[in-house]
Amino acid sequence: MNYGKRGIVNQAKALNSGANRWGKKLSLFGFCFLLSAFIGLVIIGTSAGIGAFNGIKDNAPDLGDLESVKPSGAATFVYDSEGNKIAKLIAEDSNRIPVGDTSEMLKHAFVAIEDERFYDHNGIDIQGIIRAGFRAVTTGRASQGASTITQQLIKNNKFKGWMEETNLLQKVKRKIQEQYLAVQLEQKLSKDEILINYLNTINLGNNTLGIEAASLRYFNKHAEDLTLSECSVIASITQNPTKYNPIKKPDNNDARRKRVLEKMLAQGYITQVEYDEAIADDVYSRIQTVNQNSNDDTAINPYFVDAVTVEVLKDLQEKAGYSKEMAETMLYTGGLKIYTTMDPDIQAICDSVYLNEENYPTGTKYLLNFTLSVEHADGTIQNYSSEMLEAYYKESNKGFNRLFDSVEEAKQCAEDYKNAVVEEGDTILGTGDANTDIIPQPQVSMTIEEQSTGYVVAMVGGRGQKTANRTFNRATSAPRQPGSTFKILSTYAPGIDSGKLTLATSFFDAPFAYANGRPVKNWYGANSYRGYNPVREAIRESMNVITVQAFTLITPQLGFDYLKTFGFTTLVENEVDKNTGKTMSDIGQATALGGLTKGVTNMELNAAYAAIANGGEYIKPKLYTKITDRNDKVILDNTEPETRRVLKETTCFLLTSAMQDVVTTGTGSNVNFGTTPIAGKTGTTTDYNDVWFAGYTNYYTATTWAGFDNNAKLKSSPEKKLAQNMWKAVMEEVHKDLPASAFNKPEGIVSATVCKKSGKLPIPGVCDGDLCTEYFEEGTVPTESCDVHYVGKVCPIDHCPACEGCPFQYDGVLVSPSIPPEIQSGFINGAPSGSYTTTTDEEGNTVMVPKTCHHTPEFMQQEGIEGILAGERAQAEAEAAAAQAAQNPAPEGGDPNAGPPAPMPGPPTPEPPALPDPEGN
Repeated sequence: MNYGKRGIVNQAKALNSGANRWGKKLSLFGFCFLLSAFIGLVIIGTSAGIGAFNGIKDNAPDLGDLESVKPSGAATFVYDSEGNKIAKLIAEDSNRIPVGDTSEMLKHAFVAIEDERFYDHNGIDIQGIIRAGFRAVTTGRASQGASTITQQLIKNNKFKGWMEETNLLQKVKRKIQEQYLAVQLEQKLSKDEILINYLNTINLGNNTLGIEAASLRYFNKHAEDLTLSECSVIASITQNPTKYNPIKKPDNNDARRKRVLEKMLAQGYITQVEYDEAIADDVYSRIQTVNQNSNDDTAINPYFVDAVTVEVLKDLQEKAGYSKEMAETMLYTGGLKIYTTMDPDIQAICDSVYLNEENYPTGTKYLLNFTLSVEHADGTIQNYSSEMLEAYYKESNKGFNRLFDSVEEAKQCAEDYKNAVVEEGDTILGTGDANTDIIPQPQVSMTIEEQSTGYVVAMVGGRGQKTANRTFNRATSAPRQPGSTFKILSTYAPGIDSGKLTLATSFFDAPFAYANGRPVKNWYGANSYRGYNPVREAIRESMNVITVQAFTLITPQLGFDYLKTFGFTTLVENEVDKNTGKTMSDIGQATALGGLTKGVTNMELNAAYAAIANGGEYIKPKLYTKITDRNDKVILDNTEPETRRVLKETTCFLLTSAMQDVVTTGTGSNVNFGTTPIAGKTGTTTDYNDVWFAGYTNYYTATTWAGFDNNAKLKSSPEKKLAQNMWKAVMEEVHKDLPASAFNKPEGIVSATVCKKSGKLPIPGVCDGDLCTEYFEEGTVPTESCDVHYVGKVCPIDHCPACEGCPFQYDGVLVSPSIPPEIQSGFINGAPSGSYTTTTDEEGNTVMVPKTCHHTPEFMQQEGIEGILAGERAQAEAEAAAAQAAQNPAPEGGDPNAGPPAPMPGPPTPEPPALPDPEGN
């Protein structure tokens, strides 16, 4: 600065200069303008930012009742009767097992690595944001996260589509909303509540969500039981479940695990000793061992679980009021707990028997099931099926039935057919190949129920290793013709219960026809008959003709009504066949022998027999007892039995008594394992398409079935006996340690001696050779005397009443038929055998009367009568000798022909011997 005279003058001139004054004014004005503009922009920007923030905030999801911030989608678990987990049901993004709390060690591991100031911030970590911003500026990469655990919880449960965000604006908007909601959430939930919900939410790799599912998957233990080392492994995963997968990328996980432990040490959560021990732990070898044995999420559920799944879906809709879609969601993502009735020990016995191929007949066949979808060159789509494949091969081989001697042959057939229908230019849709399912045959099923509770304790739905979930279950979803097992339920139970029959009621086994004229055939021969037999014997020997006669007597309508009360849902009362237009009904005579429109399922047939075993009280079979939600609140209580009385207790005792004979000396003797009384009934359909055994002890009721899925015939004896053999193999093992238990005789049962030919009171001196003692319900003991024994002159040649001039006649006793009028029309040609004819009584009813012998006056007057009579006498003497020899066999080493022949007038007609073949309708 020049402070001389000249300097002062120059300064004065400058101050008085007009140009300088205006310049300063303009500069000041410009400064003020810019300052005002800046302040305005700041105010506008701030206002716009506040407005935008408020807009983003106002559009943020509502926290609502806070349920929405909790993780959704949890696995459903199925338990057996002893509380053991037997299955996990999961859908996509639902393999989660929420827990109410866990160990402090595991919590600290996650806090240390994910949000070290979690317990101090209000939902937003300002220090973390500054740190992440500084890292982004200095490195040029925004890789350092600043989200708190609270924000991550909100992001995962309120912003489920965040992984699909495509631009920065979307991410910024969501981040602001996250922070706003995080502050709100911190005011409504405690830190521990936020943390446990976060730990239940996070993805921890290998299709596991939440700490409990991950702990079980990697270490086969609950999260609360994890060691420090194991906690650090799981806490390391969440930042990047693929990169830090402890199974597939253990080295990456180990590097981060060490970082977790360092953080926990630095933050005071663990000591140096604990750190050193965790670092030294060979944790990944344990993970690999668990992984090798782990099939929890890919396991194929047993048939029992499949059946439970169907039952639960049905009950969630019908009893809990859910829609079909909601029921499906609840079942697979609702975190339910289903407590079943399955007895693990009995199911294990069933599995052991049915999975053992040595228990099946040799010569296993393989049934080919085939599907294929093809888009032809012209754009049309053709779906090919097993039926189309079968029709194709039947053009050249009428006997083709998709059954093969080996799996390889079945596969080759499928390949050949595919090559035949797929032409050049065609495209195979789907997987690019045919879908073939090759199933071993014959197939099987079994149901075991505890009759006193209605609990189904075990189930087998098919033969062979199960390869998928919810596959075809032959125990619950395969109606088959029940054959002779239905005789008890359709005919004898209704007949005895209604008082129309007793075990002593006698019928005449002789040629007999249905109302349409078709003959009823016995299993022991199409033209073989056994004369008079009581109901007990008809049950023991499974007599078809007598069963149809009895069913006709009690009326098909009564039989059908009882069958409905037994719980069968597949019976047809009146239904029009869509293909033929014919009206179908199971109210008919064929129902007596199990000839049904649709058949019955194994489980329903078993439940019907369980009602008899339970003294006549039917209990709807149960597969589960209760279902709870993820909070252990019961949403379906199935413990109360659905019961109804279908039979009197006395009826059940009488049926049981007869069915014990089936097992001890009748058609079901193969099942008798001898350690406890058994009652049951065999079943065989026409031509051996199906074989059954339904039976019970005082403990359990079980029903087995065997047959071909395509209804081919069972041919070999082992195939025909398969149902009985499997029943015995399982039930013998089930009862191995159970004490013998006799069936109880209820009040109201009496016994009486009757004539087994008539089922009525015996006539002294007349019925002496046909006496038997039988059980009756009080009030049903017969009061009438025998009316089938004929006393008078008998012809030993024709074994019938003698004509007046018969040269061989003697005073004797014969059995003559007394046929109820209700079933007389069923006898072929109007008479039950060649020794009887029909006549009309005073009331116009057709009745059966014995014919007299052929020695009429006209016969006796023919030329050469002496020689004819001599021949007849020789025939009678030979028959007498044979009968005498049969009754009194020669001693060992003696002359089989020794001993005098029986004296004239001839031998009694011997009872026909029982044949060894099984029954068939």
